[in-house]
Amino acid sequence: MAITISSPEDKKKIMAAVKEISDSMTRTEAERDLIKDIIKDVSDNFQIPRKVVKKIAVTYHKQNLTQVEQEHEEFVELYDDVTKVSSNP
Repeated sequence: MAITISSPEDKKKIMAAVKEISDSMTRTEAERDLIKDIIKDVSDNFQIPRKVVKKIAVTYHKQNLTQVEQEHEEFVELYDDVTKVSSNP
């Protein structure tokens, strides 16, 4: 099944949309680079691991500290449960 666009006007509209998408992707890439640079600067200046800086920023952005705490607590409980070796096999 081949898709064909016969109308020159429709082709122009599609191409305009493709260019707009590409421009948006360029802006997104630039924002990602900025975020990486900010995380690196904070990490370097305050000796905080990059992973921690990013997690703080993401948690702040999503405003979901309670959920993050709950997920961590569940992880720790499961980890403890799985890794504790019973003395009676």
